Amino acid sequence: MSSHFLFVVCQVGSEATVKNEVSRKHPSFRFSFSRPGFVTFRIPDEVARDRKFELNCAFARTWGFSLGKAVGTDGQQLAREFWKPFAERYPADVLAQFKHLHVWQRDRFVPGESDFEPGITPLAEGIGELILEHQPTVGTPWSLPLNEDAQVDDRVLDCIIVEPDEWWFGWHRANTVETRWPGGVPDVESPENMISRAYLKIVESLLWSELPIQPGDRFVEIGSSPGGSCQALLDRGCFVTGIDPAEMDPLLLANPNFTHLRSRAKKVERNDFQTFRWLAMDANVAPKYTLDTVEAIVTQPEVRIEGLLLTLKLTDLALAAELPLFHKRIRSWGYRRVRARQLAFNRQEVCVVATDLVKPRSDTAD
Repeated sequence: MSSHFLFVVCQVGSEATVKNEVSRKHPSFRFSFSRPGFVTFRIPDEVARDRKFELNCAFARTWGFSLGKAVGTDGQQLAREFWKPFAERYPADVLAQFKHLHVWQRDRFVPGESDFEPGITPLAEGIGELILEHQPTVGTPWSLPLNEDAQVDDRVLDCIIVEPDEWWFGWHRANTVETRWPGGVPDVESPENMISRAYLKIVESLLWSELPIQPGDRFVEIGSSPGGSCQALLDRGCFVTGIDPAEMDPLLLANPNFTHLRSRAKKVERNDFQTFRWLAMDANVAPKYTLDTVEAIVTQPEVRIEGLLLTLKLTDLALAAELPLFHKRIRSWGYRRVRARQLAFNRQEVCVVATDLVKPRSDTAD
């Protein structure tokens, strides 16, 4: 039996969804251990040796190869225990190839609940500094930055604080945007006058999706009230139109780069969407309603929206199994690349980004 394990960090409440998604995509994996926000799997030996392996699961915030855990109340001893499995497995020259140390706590609540937002806690920072105090010598100068974003393909040492007295150890290779962030959470600074949590969500979605948003781009958001997403887009120099029958925050209405169409999207003339480069929709409706609304817009011959950021509300987490069907439908609109992720700042929802539009221009369609 394989002695290799994979750890997966996720949102509190998404553990069963992670298990189901992993079992569909990687049927040879075997569930091993679970706590809220943290799951491990026994994996085949060949997966552990595969340099190019990617988990590719929408509900995995981040993941890596687990090397076990240590339990106790003596922080100094736990910090020494952290280094033992690495020293046992890797010679000094290989250990020196690790470029970062990421230390974080699993989430305590769902984002936005009890004023909780994901990110690096003071406890995690303190434990990280303690671990570095016990860093072994490898014969060459070896400096490990703590909880800094990794670069592409960097090897990263991981310590997940499942409980203050229970630390899990592992490592991963930073092959994707989210695996470069400590704990899979970007460092998002919110303004003091932040209108709503939607600000955090769209900033993360832009960082993760790497949409080439430029100052001066025209961006439309459907379901924009009260305006957190629009606020973040305006901060990036976009010209923003919000479509929502509800009121928008006065801060936005005072911004000359913001336009409010106080209407439902289905009542807006389709020609009005010709000038937009990007479209976002984050409305508290079922996924089918979101997809129906957006499809009616982007499939118009005269509309050429290059990229979509769609928040799909999962009123039932069982809807997660339908993500492949949602992807297929969006690709049928002409978007060749469609990806989904439960963002760190999402709640019971996923962000879907669609790019690489292949669509004839209306002036050549004839």
